[in-house]
Amino acid sequence: MKMLALTLIAGLLAPVALGAQLTRVPNYGSNAQSQAQMWVYVPDNVVADPPLVVVLHSCQSSAQAYFQNSAVPWRRGSDRKGYVTVWPSSPNPGTCWDVSSAQSLTRNGGGDSTAIAAMVRFALDEYGADPARVYVTGGSSGAMMANVLAAAYPDLIAAVSAYSGVAAGCFRGAGVAQWNNTCSGGRSVATPQAWGDVARAMYPGYDGARPNMQVWHGGADTTIAPQNYQEEIKQWTDVFGVSQEPTAVTQNFPQPGYVTSDFGDNVQGIFSQSVGHSVPANLTASELWFGL
Repeated sequence: MKMLALTLIAGLLAPVALGAQLTRVPNYGSNAQSQAQMWVYVPDNVVADPPLVVVLHSCQSSAQAYFQNSAVPWRRGSDRKGYVTVWPSSPNPGTCWDVSSAQSLTRNGGGDSTAIAAMVRFALDEYGADPARVYVTGGSSGAMMANVLAAAYPDLIAAVSAYSGVAAGCFRGAGVAQWNNTCSGGRSVATPQAWGDVARAMYPGYDGARPNMQVWHGGADTTIAPQNYQEEIKQWTDVFGVSQEPTAVTQNFPQPGYVTSDFGDNVQGIFSQSVGHSVPANLTASELWFGL
């Protein structure tokens, strides 16, 4: 009896093995020229009509590596709250996302952005995700792509939380996944209307709802210069037709050393003077922005 009791207690204390795992979707129905891979994580406790979060990795990473990175919290959020996460994987050398070519900077142009949009549509159908609750996040190159998706596919996305990126179209160049030193160095400076026009040109004639934009950046970033934070704010305040003067500023939020600036209800900037590249993902603040 004593041995049986000890066995039962050990069983109760043992960690529960979760069956959910990151899984590749080999055919997500994309007609894009991009060979981007789709990976998905459906938690064991997935909720009915689940929200969908697209998590975009940085350069020199992949869907699998980003998923396993302890600093990337979206698997934990998915397990806790039951939403589905999609993890695209870049096909490009250096694994940066293509945020430079005309194909990717045009709706249905056939580039990486077209492939990711196809992943979203597939997930909505395959996993019964809620089309009104699709969210995009990413760091560095992933944040750049998040901005591009917000411009080219605004009808698919409810909100974006972008960490250490650049304005949509800032990396425009002649090639695919081409690095742009002028933009990364903070020397691509334009008026709010000019940046807004760049975003609007990615989906000409669109006059529907736009995704709410949360922009993060660090003042000590030497890879993507902090000026890019200002250019993103210019772009999205213009798209939403609001002032660049914040309607509210909160010091030391969402954590000490950060300043959160709200520009109405649809644009939020979060800046930390001492943080470098890239700003660590804050699951609580991003989920709050998403309404999760």
